[in-house]
Amino acid sequence: MTDNLKIKQPQDPKQVNVNEPWELNYWSNKWSVTHAQLKDAVKVVGPHVDAVRVKLGK
Repeated sequence: MTDNLKIKQPQDPKQVNVNEPWELNYWSNKWSVTHAQLKDAVKVVGPHVDAVRVKLGK
């Protein structure tokens, strides 16, 4: 977990990390989905951004 609260984007832009609250917020806001929808998509297709985006239809 990071202590730098000024970070505005994911540490690894190719991975969706749903275990960090601020990253969960970032990706949910980016794709206009709920936290539950994002977590479900990651559970099904894994954390790779492209796969999650396709699963969410974004």
